[in-house]
Formats: sequence, structure tokens, C-alpha cells
Amino acid sequence: MRHVNNTGRPAEDDRGPIIEAQAVLFEIAGLGWDDPILESFGDSGKIPLYASKFSECAVVPPFKYSYGGRLRQFLGVDQLNWVADVLRAKPYTKSGWISLTAPGESPDAVPCLTSLAFRLRDGRLAMTAAFRSQNVFTSYLNYVPLRSIQSEVAGDLGVGCGSMRVFVDVPHFYAADAATVGEILRLSERDGLGEGTSVRGPARGFGRDRGRLRPNGARRAS
Repeated sequence: MRHVNNTGRPAEDDRGPIIEAQAVLFEIAGLGWDDPILESFGDSGKIPLYASKFSECAVVPPFKYSYGGRLRQFLGVDQLNWVADVLRAKPYTKSGWISLTAPGESPDAVPCLTSLAFRLRDGRLAMTAAFRSQNVFTSYLNYVPLRSIQSEVAGDLGVGCGSMRVFVDVPHFYAADAATVGEILRLSERDGLGEGTSVRGPARGFGRDRGRLRPNGARRAS
């Protein structure tokens, strides 16, 4: 959000004006719903919806595609099983790439997440996710489930998770969310990003459901 807020420029989108910035590549060492910033500002009401986008093979409204379907039965192939088999046969390979797009599909259904790459390095599974576009205001709703996908493949291979690298070609947020983005950045900077202390976010009725889609696939005990 800070990258787009500080360097972005006005642009257009089907759903209204946006602020978009240059492409960005970053690496996440670890993440989960219990991150202090997500606990303070995350919209727990959307967590089940985005979880189903990654776990269900059928398209779940209002989405126009299913990441679950494209990962597990795309053109008749379970791509997660396929990539695990590739890495099991050749642990050193750099060919563990899977695509979530198909030639000639409807332009309004091209997924934001276009590909995933998996590599075994130093006994752990690293993953790279490539997005053609990403709304940075809600990107966490994709990133934490993606960590669960990485954990799923790592578990199949009997290894732990390494880093998760993310490339976003067009990072942006909607102009309508600009004020909230600015407030989140102000408060998180005041209290220290990722220092383990939760700060109160804007009064938007955000609840908590940290047991859902934890990176290791486990639910937190009540």
C-alpha cells in the first residue's frame, strides 16, 4: 500500500478510478491471519469468501473464476499434484511452474493470479506467485490462502515452507479506498509495522477469525 500511495498515478478501471504504481517484486518470509496489522485492519467478513476462491473448484459468486479449479482440475489436470510429482522426481528442477491462464479465454475472466512457481532449496519449498494486477488494499485476502497452497505442496513433499516471493505487474488501489489506505499507513507507521503489537483500526466493525486458513493448515484452538 505504501508503494502505491507514495509513487502511484491516477488511472482507470472497470470498477472506477484507481491509483496504480510500477511493478513490484517482494518476498514474504512468513505470514498468517494473526499478523498484527491484519488483526487490526483485516476484513474478517471476506475471509470465508476468498478462502472458497482458493479451495472450491466451482466458481463462487461474485468471482468470475476459481483459483481452486485452476489449481486442481485445470484442463483436466490437478496441477498441485503434478508439480509435487515433478519436484519429487527432480528436487533440483526449475520447471515446477504452473499456469492459471488459458489461451483465448474471455478477457473479463482472466485471473489476476497468472502463475505459480515452486522450487526446493535448502530442504524447503519456496514459491513465487505472479499477478498481472493486484488491489493492494485487499491483497492479503489472496496472500494468506496462497501460503496455504504452498504449505499443501510442501506437506505433500514432506518439507517445510520457505519464502513466498510475489511479483505484481500492476499494483493499485481504488480511489474510493484512498482515505482508508492513508489512515492504515499512518497508524501502522505510528505503532511500528510488524512489531507484534496490534493497533486499533478505523471503526468498521472488523471481526477476527484467525483460525481460518492458517499457513500450516491447522485451526487455532478455541
